[in-house]
Amino acid sequence: MGRTVRRPPAAVGRGIRRATHAQGAGESGLGKLTELHMINSAGDMLITVALASTIFFSVPTGEARGRVALYLAVTLAPFILLAPVIGPLLDRIPHGRRAAMAAAMLGRALLALALSGAVADGGLELYPAALGVLVASKAYNIVRSAVVPRLLPPRVSLVKANSRVTLAGLLATGAAAPVGAGLHQFGPQWPLYGAFAVFVVGLFLAFTLPHQVDSARGEHRARLAAGRGEPEPWLAKHSPGHDQRAARRPGLRTVGASVLNALIANSAVRALSGFLTFFLAFLLREHPLAGFDAMVSLGLVAVAAGGGNALGTTLGAWLRARGPEVIIASVLTLALAATVVAAVRYQVATVTAVAACAGACQALAKLSLDALIQRDVPEEVRTSAFARSETLVQMSWVAGGAVGIVLPLHATLGMGVGAGLVGAGAVLALRGLLTAARRGTPHPRVT
Repeated sequence: MGRTVRRPPAAVGRGIRRATHAQGAGESGLGKLTELHMINSAGDMLITVALASTIFFSVPTGEARGRVALYLAVTLAPFILLAPVIGPLLDRIPHGRRAAMAAAMLGRALLALALSGAVADGGLELYPAALGVLVASKAYNIVRSAVVPRLLPPRVSLVKANSRVTLAGLLATGAAAPVGAGLHQFGPQWPLYGAFAVFVVGLFLAFTLPHQVDSARGEHRARLAAGRGEPEPWLAKHSPGHDQRAARRPGLRTVGASVLNALIANSAVRALSGFLTFFLAFLLREHPLAGFDAMVSLGLVAVAAGGGNALGTTLGAWLRARGPEVIIASVLTLALAATVVAAVRYQVATVTAVAACAGACQALAKLSLDALIQRDVPEEVRTSAFARSETLVQMSWVAGGAVGIVLPLHATLGMGVGAGLVGAGAVLALRGLLTAARRGTPHPRVT
């Protein structure tokens, strides 16, 4: 009987191992990083289920909106201040990346236990612990972005490797969601107990990554600026301190104009994603889609967003970022068109299309940005550029979410604001992306 019970999980484990270790990923260490990211994604989803049941689903809409606003104020507002510090701080400790990832796992495991005592009554002590979980999760993501280039198999590009890791995380998230819902039936604290167990496994797995993860040989810090003689985006040229940075930066330490424009575009798309996450959650709970109740409406949009993200990740691996500037410009235009259509004609098809487009565009834009960093940024500052770009796009998601929570629950207004967020990115970055695609980078550094 024991062998019979053990056989299906063992078969699933062997299948996961074959998939994550294919094409040389097992030998390079990318397979172990992929499995670690699956554990990270599953643990984050279990915590999300527990928090959502306490803050969002357990109370009426008006009170839920107040609780989420409090969550944003107490949790995400300090995170906006902390996020610019996390990337540079981790950038200064490249020799301790495995320890940093393990610390992120350990921190969330302990915070999950702390949350289990507060999640039942929704006390204020829940919010500082949730802030700690958020900071630890973003710190892990920043380090993971910097680690992937160190573990590339010989015949696997960075775009394909990132696609593989991201898709594995999405699958783990999808599998953990029903598990978390099932654990919640035993009590609101049970998903957090599950998260604790998952993160403890991740703690030990982080130290099994290859030693080259902690190697910083030849690395330097990158500056998010264009090289000498390269055209800069309007936003970069008019930011505070630009003249001082331009005077002291060496050309080879900069990320290039194409990467800067891609960062602006990614920030716009990620802001749209954060905005839709919060705005549609409340809008559909108060005003469900025609013919559906609130839970079905939320589930439909969530499935569309997850499916779009998976589709974008798969397309990114298939395209292998051929012409990344064109891909980013295309997804920016697609996201803008989808939100404008939804603002003009709000209905089931357009709302699900916006959610799917946001998920797909976010994935494709991020993979293309990674390809640009690999192509245009010198190897000695490439790891730093990945870490700093990840910090910027995470901050954009937070900013978009803040807009979504304070906006009145009016469908046309909300979709119009979403179109405005993407439109701002298109105005600032689209011309630069298309110009770069037509002329090519003035300093090609293909690796």
